[in-house]
Order: sequence, then structure tokens, then C-alpha cells
Amino acid sequence: MTDPVSRTILLLDIEKYSDRDDVEQAYLRRMLYGITDRVLESAGIDETRRLRADRGDSVMELIDAGASMTALLRALLTEAPVELRAVNRTASKSAQIRLRAVLATGYVAIDELDGWVGSDLNHACRLLDGAVLRTALRERPDDFALCVSESVHHGIVQHDYPGIPKDDFHAVTMSSKNGPLRAWLHGPVPQDADVAEVAEVAEVAEDQPAAAPSPPAATSSPASASVNFFGGSPSFGGSFVNGDQHGVSGGTVHGDVHLGGSGSRGRGERE
Repeated sequence: MTDPVSRTILLLDIEKYSDRDDVEQAYLRRMLYGITDRVLESAGIDETRRLRADRGDSVMELIDAGASMTALLRALLTEAPVELRAVNRTASKSAQIRLRAVLATGYVAIDELDGWVGSDLNHACRLLDGAVLRTALRERPDDFALCVSESVHHGIVQHDYPGIPKDDFHAVTMSSKNGPLRAWLHGPVPQDADVAEVAEVAEVAEDQPAAAPSPPAATSSPASASVNFFGGSPSFGGSFVNGDQHGVSGGTVHGDVHLGGSGSRGRGERE
């Protein structure tokens, strides 16, 4: 395996790809490749600065970390929607292409089988499959939904560069088997994002071991107390009274209990 190297990670995925027949899928793949190439070219990133992996209904691009992230993000926000509208304008209803996209950064290595490995890449793939991003695309009238990682937001978006308005990005949290993932969604957060996340959390929870029940909270015995009565006729029903028994029947009494009399006379005093 090669040493990990820093790369910009771009992922693009076709919505409802598996619902199409073989001819339509082949067409959608051609359109996806063409759109990706034109967007990257508009950002000044030629083929010598990128490495592509084909995933059937999606494409993964590892881009030289020296390429302009600002230019790439600006192209995704402006050129990608234009390209999609141009393609869909002449396509039949069954061949419409709609895309989810994730832009991230991280370290990626290539193994002996020419496969890409790296936790940063895994993180980006989980963002692409997140319920929030899927729901955002489904709710929007346009054909494109973009999510960026925390690192891209911190390094680029929050600085409000021209063509990349920071106020258009909103913090979201997506669930995964490895815990919650924070990211930034371009455009409005979907109305039923909470519902989508609840469903995703429930799916993740099925794969987790059940938590052991918590032991019952320990209880402590109340501290004993001594009560002295002077005057009146107190009565006790079905109770246990601590103190020595004097003039009390039907109970168990230990210690000193004074019943009857008045004032503050102690036991053994006479009127």
C-alpha cells in the first residue's frame, strides 16, 4: 500500500439509479462522466491532477491538494446546476439525472489492488449516503444537492469568498454506524430532516448490542428519630415506634416515649 497523501475528495451520485433499465443506466453514466469532466475543467483542474474511481451509479475523484479548492467549490455551486439543466432539458422523463455531491479533504492511500483506502474517504462516503442529503435532493425543485465536510467549511466556506456565500450553508448532523457526522449542507435544510435522521438512527441501532439494564438505585434506610409527646392522647395504628414502651399497646416500641402529662416534666415526676 502507498503512503497516504493529502487529496481533495469529490463524490457525485445519481439519484434513483437502480430504478432505471440497462439502457437508461448506460445513458446516465455517460451524462455523469461528461458533467463531472466539464465542472472540473471549468475549475481549472485537468486530467493530470485527478484520479477517478468508477462506482457504477457514482463517481469518486481524488484531486491534487494543490488545485484551487475555492475554484472547485465555486464551479460546483454554479456550473454543476447549469450542466444538469442543459442535459435534462433534452432528456426524457425516465432519463432525467439528479445528483448528490460531497466535497471533502483528507488522506488517502492506494492498496495493492488499486483500491482507495482511508478513514477520511470513508467519512465522505457516509456523508454522501446520509439521510439529510438524500432528503434535501428529494425536496428540491432543482437537480443538485451539495454537502461539504467540516474541513472544507472551516478552510473555505466560512471566509465568505466571492461566489461562495457562507450564509447559504447550514450545519447538519448525519448518523452513521460510527457515530454522528457533522457537515454543512448548501441550501435549505429539508423539512423532514429530523424524521429522516430518526429512521437512520433506528437502522444504525439495530446493528448495535443492547445496552445492559442499569442496576436499581440504592436506597438507604431512613435515620431513626425520637419523638416525645407531652399532653393529649396520641394513638398509633399498625405502626412501629422506636423507644421504650410506656402506656402504648399494640405496637413494638424501643427507647423512651412519654405520653400524657403536661409541661416539661420528665419520666418518673409526679404532679
